[in-house]
Amino acid sequence: MRGSQVSGGKVYLVGAGPGDPGLLTLKGREVLSRADVVVYDYLANEELLRWAPPTAQRIYVGKKGGDHTVSQEDLNRLLVEKGRENLVVRLKGGDPFVFGRGGEEAQMLAGAGIPFEVVPGVTAAVAVPAYAGIPLSHRDYTASMAFVTGHERDDKEDSKIEWAKLSTAVGTLVFFMGVKNLPEICRRLVENGRPSTTPVAAIRWGTLPEQQTVTGTLDDIVEKVRQAQLKPPAILIVGEVVRLREELNWFERRPLFGRTVLVTRAREQASDFKTRLEELGACCIEFPTIDIRPPASWEPLDQAIGTLAEYDWVMFTSVNGVHYFMERLWTAGLDARALGKARLAAIGPRTADALRANGLRPDLVPREYRAESILEGLSSVGVKGKSFLIPRALVARDVLPETLRREGARVNVVPAYETVLPSDRRTQVLDAFRARRIHCVTFTSSSTVSNFFQLCPREEVLPWMKEVDIACIGPITAETAREYGLRTNIMPGEYTIGALTEAILAHYR
Repeated sequence: MRGSQVSGGKVYLVGAGPGDPGLLTLKGREVLSRADVVVYDYLANEELLRWAPPTAQRIYVGKKGGDHTVSQEDLNRLLVEKGRENLVVRLKGGDPFVFGRGGEEAQMLAGAGIPFEVVPGVTAAVAVPAYAGIPLSHRDYTASMAFVTGHERDDKEDSKIEWAKLSTAVGTLVFFMGVKNLPEICRRLVENGRPSTTPVAAIRWGTLPEQQTVTGTLDDIVEKVRQAQLKPPAILIVGEVVRLREELNWFERRPLFGRTVLVTRAREQASDFKTRLEELGACCIEFPTIDIRPPASWEPLDQAIGTLAEYDWVMFTSVNGVHYFMERLWTAGLDARALGKARLAAIGPRTADALRANGLRPDLVPREYRAESILEGLSSVGVKGKSFLIPRALVARDVLPETLRREGARVNVVPAYETVLPSDRRTQVLDAFRARRIHCVTFTSSSTVSNFFQLCPREEVLPWMKEVDIACIGPITAETAREYGLRTNIMPGEYTIGALTEAILAHYR
């Protein structure tokens, strides 16, 4: 057994929330971090799987519109089988016990003698209306609410819904999985006394950047949903509180809502960029075109570190260069004192911040990453006869070291890391291009551009990319994009991720 149990196994029925990965509970995340096996369904955001250990087995048991990857009976048997010897996390969309069949799965586990716990989740009944600007209760509108299934068991002819009582006794009604049966739901409510003018909201993919909301009344919502081509998964809100949406709709009014941005940055560096874009409302598709790895040999960098006293300047061109340089410095049993007389240059504010995080103060941060700007910054101390160490990527542009050499400097360029093509994820990206879903493609270095076209066939994607906005972090990256036939129409004045985010925001505003 690989889990944390002393003997035997255990199953956790964990509510994954309604879609937004930020709505997973702290306990849900903690349990997921210890899982041996993760069993997840169609409505559980796959981003949550990043909290599971890399060694955990991941099993998809999605159910989508009657298309069952695994039947409920087989799923129950799977949980029992895996739960005997493993710590199993059953990730279920929303809350396990709110129309999630969690009760049935718990019964099966109890009957088989498998220990289990239930970790409640944020139910879609509460979260989705909130993200659509609809409070379920309000002192001026209603003091009661009910959650109702819009899709009862197919093998039962009698309905468990008391329509005659439900229609007029409860102020706000929330129907799960109700789009397919929307005409029947509206007819039943009106027949049993609910005014046909009652406001209704149908919300698809609630809490996600793809959220789509259609509003109307019991009298016209069926036609409006048909015209909008709104399909499951969606929930319905019936009640006077729907009128508040016009005033309280915060989520869909964010400036980048409805825009899909392709993020090509390395995964370990993309999180802040992606998070900021999503906070502004964008739907981000991660397509890392770079993986950062240690070089094949540390020998050149270790030798340079061993002779630091010979250098006048150590010049860092990226956060990664700082990270691996400091890692090898510590591995050699050294610290900042080994830098001796050497001054430090950081090409960009983020690289400067990385130095400061290691207790080092950069002596030079040029205005922009251009050879001319760097030479201007060095003019007061001179370049001729000075010795420069540049720990950087194994493969990178040689403009900077060549410029320094022409000015009479001695330059030693050593590989501190290398950038490689990541595992292929192009199918998702090509599908998004074909469906005309992508509005903006971001490039944060020349290598993200060249690697993108190594991963995606140029002749296929270039026509699509000419229809979208191309955002480049700076002129060097934009020049590489131009060489591949792309026209950059979003570029910040300051060549940083923060400035690129603001430039994208300004463009769409």
